[in-house]
Amino acid sequence: RAALDRATVLLSVTKGGKRIDNMWGSGGGQQSVKHLVKEIDMLLREYLLSGDVLEAERCLQELEVPHFHHELVYEAVVMVLESTGDKTFKMILDLLKSLWRSSVITMDQMKRGYERVYREIPDINLDVPHSYSVLERFVEECFQAGIISKPLRDLCPSR
Repeated sequence: RAALDRATVLLSVTKGGKRIDNMWGSGGGQQSVKHLVKEIDMLLREYLLSGDVLEAERCLQELEVPHFHHELVYEAVVMVLESTGDKTFKMILDLLKSLWRSSVITMDQMKRGYERVYREIPDINLDVPHSYSVLERFVEECFQAGIISKPLRDLCPSR
């Protein structure tokens, strides 16, 4: 009975559902992959509108899923491939550089994100004809910025 009374109080508080999720374990890694992908996509889109790297970093950390940061890397690189012009290219490069330097995204997560793009580039290229050349340029810029290693750069597929 005490637990039900406590739950009733928590639900009546503003954002009570979110608080219960965090208290009783449905936050972080307990969230569905579909939900996390949606959150990461929204985070990246908001970042491209605002340009606020620190806010993007804070939002990523609030998701509490460091084992899923490769999804942000994958989605960010795909956004670069699908974009026109250099604005998205530069902004995503800056974001990845910041997340790398602050150790929010680990080497393993960065590698997994890039490897996934490398595997899927033939399919991406069907929708985005110049994706191979954009990917090569972006990967080289990331290597020059110290975001990725030489072996990872060398794995980049070319046409």
